[in-house]
Amino acid sequence: MTIERDELGFDAPAPLGHPGRVGLPAGHATGPAVGERLPDFVLPDAFGREIRFHADRDRAKAVVVFFRSAVW
Repeated sequence: MTIERDELGFDAPAPLGHPGRVGLPAGHATGPAVGERLPDFVLPDAFGREIRFHADRDRAKAVVVFFRSAVW
């Protein structure tokens, strides 16, 4: 298996021209701006219970981290 590094420094086993490695067009939003309110969303916790982002944190501050997706 050959690992190739792209122009952003990410390594992946898919070749550089593979559709799974295509980036976003220039100027495309990559997520919310710093300080922008996120829409409400529901995700399961480690025990399978549903957690509503805004309701369950009860006005507490939160940090949401986004990772660039991996090439599987």
